[in-house]
Amino acid sequence: MAMNLRLRDDQTEALKLRAEQEGTSMHALLLRAVDDYLARTAQQAIVRQTARAQAAKWYELMERLK
Repeated sequence: MAMNLRLRDDQTEALKLRAEQEGTSMHALLLRAVDDYLARTAQQAIVRQTARAQAAKWYELMERLK
C-alpha cells in the first residue's frame, strides 16, 4: 500500500543526513524504524498482558498479605 508521509523540515534534513551516513536511502531507514517500532510495541503488549494475568492470579493472596 502506498502512502504519503509529511515530515517537518528538520526531520527531513536529519533523516537525509543519517541515510547518507549509513549509505542507505531515507525510505529504507523509515521502513526499518517502522519494523523496530512494531516489534518493540508487540513485546510491550505481551509483557502487559502477562502482568495483568499474574496480577489477577495472585490478587487474593496479595490482598491477604496487606
